[in-house]
Amino acid sequence: VQLQASGGGLVQAGGCLRLSCAVSGGTFSTYAMGWFRQASGKEREFVSTISWTGATYYAVPVKGRFTISRDNAKNTVYLQMNSLKPEDTAVYYCARRTTYYTSIFSDDYIDWGQGTEVTVSS
Repeated sequence: VQLQASGGGLVQAGGCLRLSCAVSGGTFSTYAMGWFRQASGKEREFVSTISWTGATYYAVPVKGRFTISRDNAKNTVYLQMNSLKPEDTAVYYCARRTTYYTSIFSDDYIDWGQGTEVTVSS
């Protein structure tokens, strides 16, 4: 299974970006997907997750600003990030579980993408 994340970049505070994660070589439509991020010098943290039915859950710091979605026909999960803040600067990773259920714990995810870097300038 390969997860290919893309869409990162440099943006000013208040701006927006949309991350994409394309999954190939494995099941997508019936598995939960998640986004995590890791800032320099910090531990990886949960951002958002989506179940196979489209149920979503967000970390408190991004709730109301980020939206996770999935397109099962394209085997792709998205993370729309609005009202970006400098503290959102991190490498963002997409990940796949091998179960229907969502999770906020990185250890519950089996497959990981390579990460895409997001930098928000003040």
